[in-house]
Amino acid sequence: MNRKPFSHGSAYDQRNAALFLLPMYVVLGVVAVFPVLYSFWISLHDLKLTRPNRVPMVWFDNYVKIFSDELFWESVARTTGFTVLSVAAIMVIATLIALLLNENFRGRRILSAILLIPWAIPYVANGLMWKWIYDSGYGALNGLLLQLGLIDKYLVMLGDVDKTMHLITNAFVWKEVPLATILILVTLKSIRPDLYSAAKVDGAHVFQRFFHITLPQLVPGLALVMIYESMTAIRHFDLFFILTEGGPAEASHVVSWQVYVETFRKLAFGTGSALAYIMAIATFALAYFVIRSTSKKL
Repeated sequence: MNRKPFSHGSAYDQRNAALFLLPMYVVLGVVAVFPVLYSFWISLHDLKLTRPNRVPMVWFDNYVKIFSDELFWESVARTTGFTVLSVAAIMVIATLIALLLNENFRGRRILSAILLIPWAIPYVANGLMWKWIYDSGYGALNGLLLQLGLIDKYLVMLGDVDKTMHLITNAFVWKEVPLATILILVTLKSIRPDLYSAAKVDGAHVFQRFFHITLPQLVPGLALVMIYESMTAIRHFDLFFILTEGGPAEASHVVSWQVYVETFRKLAFGTGSALAYIMAIATFALAYFVIRSTSKKL
């Protein structure tokens, strides 16, 4: 059997490459790996800033306490509902807009530029804008509904237990649709035109072409949007903090808000870290499930 001669130059190059990459690995370890491990270490302790000198090791008691808390499961239900409704709305709206922008028509560039405006607005500014729109005293939405004759007086919107989550979902969808549209539009552009030409020759109408060509080819893009938007929705905090602060009557008390309350209001860093880890594990599990499910169809 012939063996390739050992190359001293190749080994030398590999050592040099490793030395050049060493600073990056060090920075990555300090910035990314160490905080994750340290946060897990904190989650195993009863760390409270109200008594910083006493930090007993409680192992997994913080996790047990969280899973036995009824408020936690209520927040999980709200987070799940918010995520499912938001992601479904984003995917449907983004797909329709992407299909429109994939066609040639006058004003397409202008529409594409307008579409990017919500994406360009920072989340804090976005939250403040929607807080003004929903305001019960001078809000733009109340004013519009009043002018249209749909209401006879200004309504309390964010203070309504039944409306709060829907209003926050609307603000979240408005912000996230542009990015989802871009991702789906890129996938649409990658579909070979000859597939449509062949389908037209075979007499396939527009709906048949959509369900048999466009939709199957969109699976990778839709899966990417689903994973990204689900992860964003599960850990989303900004709108809940700016618009309602978990209220009214805990109607918008989601998991991310509970992490904030435990960590920065109750100063229970051990419980807050445990909650954050539970969120992270749930998010990665969801992403893994979606990737496995879609990869089998590709």
